[in-house]
Amino acid sequence: MKERIHELQKLLTRYNYEYHVQDNPTIPDTDYDQLLRELIELEGEYPEYKTDTSPTVRVGGEILSNFEKVSHNTPMLSLGNAFNEADLRAFDQRVRQHIEDVTYMCELKIDGLAVSLTYENGQFTRGATRGDGTVGENITENLRTIHAIPLAVDSNLTFEVRGEAYMPKRSFINLNKKRAEEGQQEFQNPRNAAAGSLRQLDPKLAAARNLSVFLYSVTSPEALDAESQSGALDKLDALGFKTNKERQLMDTIDDVLEYIDYWTTHRSELAYEIDGIVIKVNDLASQDELGFTVKSPRWAIAYKFPAEEVVTKILDIELTVGRTGVITPTAILEPVKVAGTTVGRASLHNHELIEERDIRIGDKVVIRKAGDIIPEVVKSLKEERTDQSVYEAPTTCPSCGHDTVHLEDEVAIRCINPSCPAQLTEGIIHFVSRGAMNIDGLGEKVVRQLFDAKLITDVSDLYKLEYNDLIELERMGDKKVSNLLNALEASKENPLNKLLFGLGIRFLGSKASRLIAEEYGSMDEVLKAEKEQLIEIPEIGEKIADSIVTYTGNDDFIELVEKLKTAGLNMTEEKEALSGTEFAGMTFVLTGKLVEMTRDDAKQSIESFGGKVTGSVSKNTDVVVAGADAGSKLEKAEKIGVEVWNEREFIEKLGQ
Repeated sequence: MKERIHELQKLLTRYNYEYHVQDNPTIPDTDYDQLLRELIELEGEYPEYKTDTSPTVRVGGEILSNFEKVSHNTPMLSLGNAFNEADLRAFDQRVRQHIEDVTYMCELKIDGLAVSLTYENGQFTRGATRGDGTVGENITENLRTIHAIPLAVDSNLTFEVRGEAYMPKRSFINLNKKRAEEGQQEFQNPRNAAAGSLRQLDPKLAAARNLSVFLYSVTSPEALDAESQSGALDKLDALGFKTNKERQLMDTIDDVLEYIDYWTTHRSELAYEIDGIVIKVNDLASQDELGFTVKSPRWAIAYKFPAEEVVTKILDIELTVGRTGVITPTAILEPVKVAGTTVGRASLHNHELIEERDIRIGDKVVIRKAGDIIPEVVKSLKEERTDQSVYEAPTTCPSCGHDTVHLEDEVAIRCINPSCPAQLTEGIIHFVSRGAMNIDGLGEKVVRQLFDAKLITDVSDLYKLEYNDLIELERMGDKKVSNLLNALEASKENPLNKLLFGLGIRFLGSKASRLIAEEYGSMDEVLKAEKEQLIEIPEIGEKIADSIVTYTGNDDFIELVEKLKTAGLNMTEEKEALSGTEFAGMTFVLTGKLVEMTRDDAKQSIESFGGKVTGSVSKNTDVVVAGADAGSKLEKAEKIGVEVWNEREFIEKLGQ
């Protein structure tokens, strides 16, 4: 297996580079995902062959307790700003007073979070934020999840490279869409989203945000044998780093101004957000001669794009209902051109924002594109207001008329009627998905086809479908219909946890659904569960408990469950029989590399003897099982006096 693991690590590292650095993938995403899953499984079974540079570290590791402070050997200074042509010509004049022959390197100013990456003997060992320029935060584990950052380079050099971590526009749109559906506050722009993602203590959350990076400088260019900024960037390219290819050398400040004019017009065409242009003296010896002020280098300046804001009028506020029932307000505008496109709609994010900014139908408003992507209303011009009335948040769903709810700690207003037409199609698609009821043959297109044909209105109608209904539909042959009906019939035997997850209860993921199903054993008991009981289940917090109680107390939800009962769906969960009760009531933490068993095997063994496994050491921990190379968890256990077993002691306990 060692050879296969190393082969997969090498293959996936190459595919990562092709996709995330060269923008030239050579295999389909599905093939990549399959190879990655294989590697994750093999490294789980043979952890001794997992390396710090394995592609599997990109998925994120254990949750961090905090970020340690790190000092920058070379300060990460900010650049001086230029806001117009006069500022740029003044900069050029100052440079030419000291340097007679000047060439400028012009680079796009990426709107993200400045980061510093340290490589020792070619291995990525530490990543940090700018912080105050002198001291930053160690965010190494989060930066490891960014595929564009090489975990190792083909060189034994030790050096520090700096750049900008950012969130691509597509990732930003998808993230905000997901947060809106979940009733969370949306990020205002890609920069805030990138910064927030890299400052998550859970690297898995950072990994899910799909960040990228552009590298733009080396603190010791002599380490790369570079004599110019352009040469240093070329060296970084050769080592496998991702640099921005839109950079360009310019001989005069007039050329620089033309470059700025071009990107002022065309920046909306980029797949990432920029907020200006950085102009640097290209020759490194000239940079050394010009030196630094206390705050910034004298050999570089950042031209900042002016923020484009325009005034228009709100004609109406339209409400849309998402799959999870979140009711989102959108401003309908008098069409106006912003950042190169005509805009007739703009995000209002949520109803609290409308109230906070006192935005009303008929108001003249200032709008802009958040991150040059999503049009949003910045403020209303109250001084031009006439008799506009205060906008009231909806108390009933605009789709079904059901009373809305405002769950605690959420900014969203939502409809929790499971029969709401605006939610039904997406809800059914979720219900039949692989992670839920896993009904083969019922993909998104087929679900929409059935819904449009009025054959289904909620998930219970799926189990009323008959051959004669389906065979009349387009692209539905005899074999396809038969397979679909068989899959529906087979899904009735799914355990309760699959049904609970499929019903789309807010915050209730697949793992929480399994925990609750195993705790209560039947749907009837789940419907009777109270918040105080639910939060006693490990890993079920107040947010999940509140949501479950809200849904199970809803008459429409109860009616849907009864329909599914009548259709013959399984409403129970069989608990796995325990091998014993020797660990009953005991809490374990696993740390380090286990040699004689996988971590999953150890976890299952503990649970089969009545114990439970958690991820962090606390005063409530009874035993820490420490394998090879155990780190901070072992140290904490010893510090607070928690009992520690090595792997051999643990296996002996199991044998006893």
